[in-house]
Amino acid sequence: QVQVVESGGGLVQPGGSLRLSCAATGTISSINAMGWYRQAPGKERELVAVTSTSGDTNYAGFVKGRFTISREKNTVYLQMNSLVPEDTAVYYCNIAGTMPWLPFNSWGQGTQVTVSS
Repeated sequence: QVQVVESGGGLVQPGGSLRLSCAATGTISSINAMGWYRQAPGKERELVAVTSTSGDTNYAGFVKGRFTISREKNTVYLQMNSLVPEDTAVYYCNIAGTMPWLPFNSWGQGTQVTVSS
């Protein structure tokens, strides 16, 4: 079983920065994709950014160059700069790959990001 644990959320003022981290642990053969999603109150969960093993990255339009996704082994990061109140949400990490003989697609428990003065 693969577990995914996020960290790094918190309260930040508009214009500030946060760095989220997400680590996958367990018996992992390979990782295909690692991504960040977010869900604001009353809204559906939406993609923020995703990166694949090949290094390809995709960002949601609202990121507008403010966020950067990166990975190191089984850990994925989301550097968020120039935060605005609309970025307030619970941020979830998703990691997809394979264990021995089985694929996996695991979500973290979420980390709260609040942008407010």
